Amino acid sequence: MTALETAAAYGVAVLFEDLGDWGEATLIAEYDPEGPAVRINLRALDRMCHDAAARAELVARAVAHELYHHREAIGDVPRYSSRMAREREAREHARTFDG
Repeated sequence: MTALETAAAYGVAVLFEDLGDWGEATLIAEYDPEGPAVRINLRALDRMCHDAAARAELVARAVAHELYHHREAIGDVPRYSSRMAREREAREHARTFDG
């Protein structure tokens, strides 16, 4: 199952929005438990992706990463106390998806 299919199965909306200017940092996506939703930053896509294939890959990885945070929120996976550990686990989770 792709990241987008998995998001749909969990009832997580995937939204494309301008998430503002983050200075030198690049915010690619964020998870909103109130939606629940994953918001993909249009500014990051425009800055980082020069073709449709790169855009699709970045979206898939970002959604997969944020889905880990959704899974934390619903108790599917443990929520580590360290932000660094949570982000590491989310990156690893994103690597398990093909697209």
